[in-house]
Amino acid sequence: MAGELAISWVRARPIMILVMTVQNSDKTLSRKQRLQEKQRRQLAVVDTVDKAEVKVRKAEAELAVAVTEAVQMFGDEQSASEALDMSAEAIRRFLRMAQDEAAGTGHVAEAAEVAEPAATS
Repeated sequence: MAGELAISWVRARPIMILVMTVQNSDKTLSRKQRLQEKQRRQLAVVDTVDKAEVKVRKAEAELAVAVTEAVQMFGDEQSASEALDMSAEAIRRFLRMAQDEAAGTGHVAEAAEVAEPAATS
């Protein structure tokens, strides 16, 4: 009887190894798929953030031009700050941003022209 048990154990063992190998392969594939899905979601989020940042930069640039026009219209930074209910620090930040944008694109004259009509109106 002891010999039969040993034979049964030997026969069962390869089957168990085969089953465990198949299960392990399934787990590996599943882990790989989960990782790929996680990476896909992460890339989608990064893409969404990148697009939102572009929109924010564009909106800030437009706001900088509008603040520049407001400063010209109200005469100075302090008056524009009070009229716009915006801190003087924010006004200066947007003015610097408009100047940097104008200098960076080589449109310094255009920035001055945008501000001048508001002052003469």
